Amino acid sequence: METKVTKYFNKLIKKNIIFFSNVNYKIDITPIRAILKINANYKNYRVFITELLSKDYRKYNFYLLKKNYVIVGFDNSQDARAIKLKFKKKPKNKFNLLVPHQHLKNKTILKLTDEIFLEDFIDWIKKNVI
Repeated sequence: METKVTKYFNKLIKKNIIFFSNVNYKIDITPIRAILKINANYKNYRVFITELLSKDYRKYNFYLLKKNYVIVGFDNSQDARAIKLKFKKKPKNKFNLLVPHQHLKNKTILKLTDEIFLEDFIDWIKKNVI
């Protein structure tokens, strides 16, 4: 897992890092999971990116903030609101599901999405941030 994931993370960084400024990143790999964390800037916004990979799943967070205000966030966490929106009620046995969703307006709006990748997040920024 380590060599494959390291190549994937390095490819992400090399391909997309030029879009951001003041980039700091950390890669942490163990035998059971790998994590890439990126803190950066885009214009006068702050960017926080996390990808966690294991043999069973991929978990991600892509956030764009202005000061401490969430402009947009994409993640696939076990968010109770996203699970309820997807299944129309809170299913008893679905609390551990990773549900791709988007946060807008400081997390006051939540929308379901397809799974996204760093390139999709960058495309969203290009289309929506002036």
